Amino acid sequence: MEFRPILMIIGVLTAILGCSMFLPAIADALVGNDDWIVFVTSGLITTLLGAGTWAASFGYDQSLNARQAFFMTAIIWVVLAVFGALPFYWAGINLSYTDAFFESMSGLTTTGATVISGLDNLPPGILLWRSLLQWFGGLGIIVMAVAVLPMLQIGGMQMFKAEAFDTAEKILPRAAQIASNMTTIYIALTFVCAVSYWAAGMSLFDAVSHSMTTVATGGFSTRDGSIDSYGSAMIDYIAVAFMILGALPFLIYVKMVRGNISSLWRDSQVRAFLLVLAAVTLVAVIVQYVDEIDRGEVAFRHAIFSVTSVMTGTGYATTDYGAWGGISVTLFFIITFIGGCAGSTSCGIKIFRFQVLFLDLKQHIRQILYPSGVFVKRYNGQIISDTVSASVMSFIFLYFFFFIILALLLSLTGLDSLTAFSGAATAISNVGPGLGDIIGPSGNFGPLSDVSKWLIATGMIVGRLEIFTVLVLFLPRFWRG
Repeated sequence: MEFRPILMIIGVLTAILGCSMFLPAIADALVGNDDWIVFVTSGLITTLLGAGTWAASFGYDQSLNARQAFFMTAIIWVVLAVFGALPFYWAGINLSYTDAFFESMSGLTTTGATVISGLDNLPPGILLWRSLLQWFGGLGIIVMAVAVLPMLQIGGMQMFKAEAFDTAEKILPRAAQIASNMTTIYIALTFVCAVSYWAAGMSLFDAVSHSMTTVATGGFSTRDGSIDSYGSAMIDYIAVAFMILGALPFLIYVKMVRGNISSLWRDSQVRAFLLVLAAVTLVAVIVQYVDEIDRGEVAFRHAIFSVTSVMTGTGYATTDYGAWGGISVTLFFIITFIGGCAGSTSCGIKIFRFQVLFLDLKQHIRQILYPSGVFVKRYNGQIISDTVSASVMSFIFLYFFFFIILALLLSLTGLDSLTAFSGAATAISNVGPGLGDIIGPSGNFGPLSDVSKWLIATGMIVGRLEIFTVLVLFLPRFWRG
């Protein structure tokens, strides 16, 4: 395998990450916090190493084939997490490298699980860096989901392959074209979200920081109490709106900008996502009424906020929904796996895969009733091939297989069953908070052992890269090809 094109891309992205470290340095310098030196040092090291790698690899064939794309997609997240951990490790917040890497990986994968407490008293540099990591991670996820995974035919994503790019040999030019459109829309949504938060009463710094983690469906907050700290219904609803916008397909936004406004509602994935969101919210409201937890607008707001936060994988909290009883715990555990739409910043299995499974089941039942009949499965007007169905079923099988293995390994580290299984679920689904007293909405991942944190960090990247991208690297045939 030719590694120079891969190293060139890794070098560029690493250098960009390094340059972004100067923004938190400025934030700390403005308030007189000495951590600005940490960010400048980390930024210089990261930028110089990234630029050096790019320079050493520049001038060679820049096209990527499928094997190179598999390797590059997997390794870049690890490399960026390693460098992204440096400010956490060297800053004056006393994190071990395990904790620093965990926080960095959680940010870049937009998981939102944190080991840091005392956010209310942290300097602005660290808070801004956490938000920037999630913002960059969200943008990278969109480009990966739209430009790379369809080319690699990961988990049925080939259904979303753009017609103008039908060959895996054109991945890099495709990614460059798509990235420009996506970045513009992503920045615009972030800006509008920040202005909305600011107008609703957040400070400018908090508004900017939360806008980055909301649109990225990441969930890092500048407050220990998350969004609930502001005690504002308006802020809650703004967060819900932009979490949903982040969980919808960004290619739809491109079509809408080009004048095809109706494309949003015509997409069956969008309709299914909103329908499931509404149905689960209704159940959550009923649970609160039956158990006399909350009533009226407050019950609705807590329900739609919590359901949206978990289903999109954002992980914000305005209430401890884990205390709503057994039905609630089961409900939120289930929607942890659902996720948002393909081509969005959200996480989980994704709505379209459940739709494909439903269509397969529907066809199978029809085939039993009418053995001689010929039935064609269609999704958004496209014929679904048996290859896509097999790819989706394989993905879902591996998804739950890896979840069970991760949960069992976490149990062996001494965690109770609820913490182990919800920890595994929230890691592979990139949701953030789990369930239980330790890692629930009112806790964090700090008390876990180092082994548990490394396992969960591994789950984060495997889940974010849609499993196959990582799994294929362990096949001997991949390296022999």
